[in-house]
Amino acid sequence: MVRRKRETKRRPPFGMPKGIVLLAVPEGWRHSVLTAEGGMLCGHLAEVPVNASPAEAQAAVAAMVVGLAHDFHEEHVEVTWDPPQEPGAWTAQVTVASTSPNACGQTTN
Repeated sequence: MVRRKRETKRRPPFGMPKGIVLLAVPEGWRHSVLTAEGGMLCGHLAEVPVNASPAEAQAAVAAMVVGLAHDFHEEHVEVTWDPPQEPGAWTAQVTVASTSPNACGQTTN
């Protein structure tokens, strides 16, 4: 009897993003990306200057999250920023982008 090698599916090293927290700190901009699996990825936006506007920092972290979702999960996501609740802190929701029907009635990604 010949045994077939069992293939195991590996989970991506980065969970599916579902939310973002962005903080302005004296050293620059910090972010936390919350995942659907309950994980969290935290870091510093090194490419964003300390004196950058909140809009610049939001754009940078949103682009990072969109890229991670695409690279690790092959999903297109949208980032929607919530109205600020307190100075120096912003939150966003990350959702899978809806697909739109093409001329043939099929959906595209």
